[in-house]
Amino acid sequence: MAPSERASDPRALPPLVEPAAELTKDEVARYSRHLIIPDVGMAGQKRLKNAKVLVVGAGGLGSPALLYLAAAGVGTLGIVEFDEVDESNLHRQVIHGQSDIGRPKGESARDSIKEINPFVEVKLHPVRLDSSNVMDIFRDYDLILDGTDNFATRYLVNDAAVLSGKPYVWGSIFRFEGQASVFWEDAPNGKGLNYRDLYPEPPPPGMVPSCAEGGVLGVLCASIGSIMVNEAIKLITGIGEPLLGRLMVYDALEMSYRTINIRKDPDTKPITELIDYDAFCGVVSDDAQAAAAGHTITATELKEMIDAGKDFALIDVREPHEYEIVSIPGAVLIPKDRILSGEALSEIPQDKPVVLHCKSGARSADALAALHQAGFRDAVHVGGGVLAWAKQVDPSLPTY
Repeated sequence: MAPSERASDPRALPPLVEPAAELTKDEVARYSRHLIIPDVGMAGQKRLKNAKVLVVGAGGLGSPALLYLAAAGVGTLGIVEFDEVDESNLHRQVIHGQSDIGRPKGESARDSIKEINPFVEVKLHPVRLDSSNVMDIFRDYDLILDGTDNFATRYLVNDAAVLSGKPYVWGSIFRFEGQASVFWEDAPNGKGLNYRDLYPEPPPPGMVPSCAEGGVLGVLCASIGSIMVNEAIKLITGIGEPLLGRLMVYDALEMSYRTINIRKDPDTKPITELIDYDAFCGVVSDDAQAAAAGHTITATELKEMIDAGKDFALIDVREPHEYEIVSIPGAVLIPKDRILSGEALSEIPQDKPVVLHCKSGARSADALAALHQAGFRDAVHVGGGVLAWAKQVDPSLPTY
């Protein structure tokens, strides 16, 4: 398709941002390879300069997205991030480096952005995004990029974007697969969709593991993050066909891309207010919460039980590949799914106390609920799991 044909493409949306008054001599030199693309040109680059983009999360997806938004010349970048840089971040969160470990991620990201492009203004929002602050934060931005890895925040971002009338680009990654799309309820072409049209309800708690539980190929973040930036540039400048109404799915092992058309869900109720998103998504199931109440011990208490020579069964409910990374001495591996299915119940002793643990406590709480229902009423689990053991009892152990 020739540039003139693309400019009149009926599938394109009008530019989201008005152009800035001018580009300086230095900016022309910096963005020259953009400027000689007819579809972008001076007008498109001026729109990028005038754009205000908010990125939710400076982690796996936020890292490459922020770097390439800055390199592209987006004039104002906002970053919502309250976490600190951890060594386990560095294999994929490329905006941070070794010297940033322990620093606030927002500050680390800001410094990297300034090295990439000193013409970009960076605004930090070092808070946990929630219903009390999201509308105020969104207000000053033209476009939102959502790179979070939990369902509660995804639904929060979606609903706030709908209520504020703003488009947002969404991405998701897990192990070797990534997804991306564009959601804009008030899209000028009348084909507006929101995240609830794709996922009307969150999955049951524990059904979809997070990247911290299931892992992610580091380079996948760059693949999906760059697609998100590509969509942002198209929306800001009004070129090409955005992923509005389409879900892009990438499989890194097969090296395949496919798109799935998304239609408006006629049963989706209008979004009129923000809600309690943790409750809506059920971060931990009701059964798991009930089981853990009064049946949770600390890693220190577990150490005291071991030192006292108490006779009990310590069961690790993680997966075998996690057990190979690090384990608590004396723990027997029985993965959670085998407990939930009932397959492993005969392997659990009934004549001694049972203590369960996982990586951080969520999966062991699910397994604990299943054991209680199976008659192991005195079973307990370790709050914080093996991570708490490594932090509080044996800091020489690796964490992941």
